[in-house]
Amino acid sequence: MKITVLSDGAWGTALALNLLWNHHDVTLWGPFPDYLAEMERTRSNHRFLPGVQLPEALHFEADMAAAVRGSSLLILATPTQYLRGVLNTLKPHFDPARQMLVNVAKGIEVDSWLRISEIVKSILGETRYTVLSGPSHAEEVSRRVPTAVVAASGNPLDAETVQKIFINENFRVYTSSDVIGVELGGALKNVMAIAAGIIDGMKLGDNPKAAMMTRGIAEMGRLGETLGGRAATFSGLSGIGDLIVTCTSGHSRNRHVGEELGRGRQLPEILQSMGMVVAEGVTTARGAFALARKAGAETPIIDEIHAILYDNRDVPSAIRNLMCRSAKAE
Repeated sequence: MKITVLSDGAWGTALALNLLWNHHDVTLWGPFPDYLAEMERTRSNHRFLPGVQLPEALHFEADMAAAVRGSSLLILATPTQYLRGVLNTLKPHFDPARQMLVNVAKGIEVDSWLRISEIVKSILGETRYTVLSGPSHAEEVSRRVPTAVVAASGNPLDAETVQKIFINENFRVYTSSDVIGVELGGALKNVMAIAAGIIDGMKLGDNPKAAMMTRGIAEMGRLGETLGGRAATFSGLSGIGDLIVTCTSGHSRNRHVGEELGRGRQLPEILQSMGMVVAEGVTTARGAFALARKAGAETPIIDEIHAILYDNRDVPSAIRNLMCRSAKAE
């Protein structure tokens, strides 16, 4: 199959490699022609996925029309806050009757508070859309570390098609019909990863991190179900699975933000030091907070992370607020 990956970031590049290993014809598109040309020349993505050799079979194309021409599958790997612009660029060249979309980004759009499938529908209309998500760091997928993810679509045949396209001995793909739950699981866990990082940055120990992750997945499921997802989804790969890996891994950008906050650094300084690397949880915290208020869902951890990031609440006060809430049954 001819496939185009829309993003030259770490995750898009890692998935392009996985698709090449499955003998697909893969083209990588990116927003910066000069950097694409450098990647093609050096056969590396030193900015986002250093140390990984890119095969000669991987094509690079900066022109959107040329990049998607003849492709049956388009991978949306652009960070959430930049996706709308990419979709508007894609729209004149997109054929919904012939091309499927697979979203692999995780987040909620600022101000609109839309999930990615909702952004796609608002710009491209009805499409064959599947979301691929789960505990899957690009750094490990690119080294063929065994990984399991879930493909969710409203059309079971599309989910199964995506499963067959991506699956191999190192990349196992399950299917689901819960697009809302899988999208929210992938987005909300990034907020919890900031909380986990704060605990690690303060060197508080194992007890609070275990408590936060346990109550965090309960909170994710509660909000997710209120917004139309299925509670069971949050016990799966895009829920507890993604939460575990993002809260415990040194690869996690969101956990890194939390660690630095726990060490006393200020958010603008942290984000500036990260350069072009995106920590989706910072913006997702705003979206999750807004959606929870609109839905009337109880989200104490999200509320405190939002207050730390946007209301200058100090970390000890946030922890005290969580620990001193009224007693209740689990």
